[in-house]
Amino acid sequence: MMQVLALLPGGEENQLQALPAMAALAEQRSAQLHVVCPAQAAHVWTLLPAVERCIPFAFGQRWSLADWTNLLGNVREPDFQVSLNLSTDWSIDLLLSLSRIPMRVAGGGFSATEPVRQQSTGRHGQALGAWLQPLGVHYDGDAYRLPLPRSALAEARAALPPGNGPALLLAASVAAGWSPEDWRGFVAAVGQAFPSVRLLWLAPEEEAPAGIRRCRAATIMAEAATVASVDLVLTDEPRLAQLAVLTGTALVAAGMEDPGRLPRRDAVKPLPALNRLRPQEVLQALRA
Repeated sequence: MMQVLALLPGGEENQLQALPAMAALAEQRSAQLHVVCPAQAAHVWTLLPAVERCIPFAFGQRWSLADWTNLLGNVREPDFQVSLNLSTDWSIDLLLSLSRIPMRVAGGGFSATEPVRQQSTGRHGQALGAWLQPLGVHYDGDAYRLPLPRSALAEARAALPPGNGPALLLAASVAAGWSPEDWRGFVAAVGQAFPSVRLLWLAPEEEAPAGIRRCRAATIMAEAATVASVDLVLTDEPRLAQLAVLTGTALVAAGMEDPGRLPRRDAVKPLPALNRLRPQEVLQALRA
């Protein structure tokens, strides 16, 4: 089995965007993956069983010599055949040059044995295909759908409000967008526009508008299952927006107009930030 080391800087959104590429590599090359990423984003990789372990490292931040030496030990100990380096940190370049990894794929740097040409435009997740080309992996990130355990999906579906109408998951920050009065008016307008709609709220308890069933998802797996179980997600939370992309759930994403963040799909509608929109404008996006 091929042992691959993937060095992936960035937070939850970056890790979720990289997940389809890592899944394609694992499937097509029977690869066992070890991911180096920031500690606060490591839980993302519980969604992909092919990831054997996550190694925490603070890319781009102040790390100590002990941190770097510990990472070097982790890199040199296993029998890695390939490294995929998405970092531009000189310290990572030096670390890989000291490793025994024979094939080192990177966007540049003196340690790279397989330099790749990076795309300057398009969705960030799809651009990772350039790192997979030297391995002969066919990659279409926009076509990927996250497989989820049946038990997690069954639990999420059981928590939906009763009825046969469309399920709409609301997950947004009241403090960063609308006032509680705006949310109350929006919820009332949604109920009038879609009389059979089932509304759920996935956000901190104190922020939930009155009259909406609150979901509690303790893990990212539970969040993904909840997102996969509804018909539409309205959110300004990047993690939940990327989960909607990965599960193929229709999405209205506020504050995510950057074309590098979301794919171009009919069911994906990026909008300006909520504090730049009125509830009626968002309702129109839900109806479209």
